[in-house]
Amino acid sequence: MGAEIRILAAFLAALAAAAGVAAQLRQDYYAAVCPDLESIVRDAVSQKVQDQPVAVGATVRLFFHDCFVEGCDASVILVSTGNNTAEKDHPNNLSLAGDGFDTVIKAKAAVDAVPACANQVSCADILALATRDVIALAGGPSYAVELGRLDGLVSLSTNVDGKLPPPSFDLDQLTTLFAANNLSQADMIALSAAHTVGLAHCSTFAGRIQPASVDPTMNATYAADLQAACPAGVDPNVALQLDPVTPQAFDNQYFVNLVNGRGLFTSDQVLYSDARSQPTVVAWAQNATDFEQAFVDAITRLGRVGVKTDPSQGNIRRDCAFLNN
Repeated sequence: MGAEIRILAAFLAALAAAAGVAAQLRQDYYAAVCPDLESIVRDAVSQKVQDQPVAVGATVRLFFHDCFVEGCDASVILVSTGNNTAEKDHPNNLSLAGDGFDTVIKAKAAVDAVPACANQVSCADILALATRDVIALAGGPSYAVELGRLDGLVSLSTNVDGKLPPPSFDLDQLTTLFAANNLSQADMIALSAAHTVGLAHCSTFAGRIQPASVDPTMNATYAADLQAACPAGVDPNVALQLDPVTPQAFDNQYFVNLVNGRGLFTSDQVLYSDARSQPTVVAWAQNATDFEQAFVDAITRLGRVGVKTDPSQGNIRRDCAFLNN
């Protein structure tokens, strides 16, 4: 009970802080300076996904990794310099696929190619828009994106420590980490469904499929398939689809997979195996519409995490990968 009270207290405090941020962001933020922003970004993202379908999962993951470290400020896109190791070079971010970064860079170039829009739109907002667009392109919900974020001025590898959930987390650990980012347990479960797209390296789930000790919450056939694809000594670059059933579609199959014991990570399957979160998983496995609404609400709240709107905290980067001189 004490742990639950602490989680609730942290969540309520964070929620109060988030209310002011939500008021500062607005959907029509760029209407006067770049009225065609959303269509410009959508066209660039659509072309990228057409060329590289893996950009869908890569972009969604990039947004999550950005927002959970120093807020949604595109700090994860900054490159390391001679005297500074940036977020993207932290061990937990080395698996972020280049296609996610490239999606933002291409969309930024398309925006800046329009004279009125050049250097008017933040990389943080372009990442938020691109995330919405890749989800919609993969068959997921489209939704209105709040805008007005500034790009962060700081990117430190050390800031990543303890901020991202490893695939080994249990329900309490997940709930606590998300509560620290103004997100409820229901938000966490909804956002976990981003694992309906994307890839994972064998090392991230190897502990669950050891022949002598297969995780009992995993479907036996699925475990055998994973063992065949990820044998001992497998090339560390080998990656498997997070969703083995509809890997290219952003849908509620993620929850159906959990009900069937086909969650790839411990942190996925625990959402079904823990009795406290199981009812939500079952409900969304059975009702895609309810899941999509919950996901839209959750990713909207995610987009408010740690947002910078004061010029003393951020600016609009001319190049997303580098601080302005």
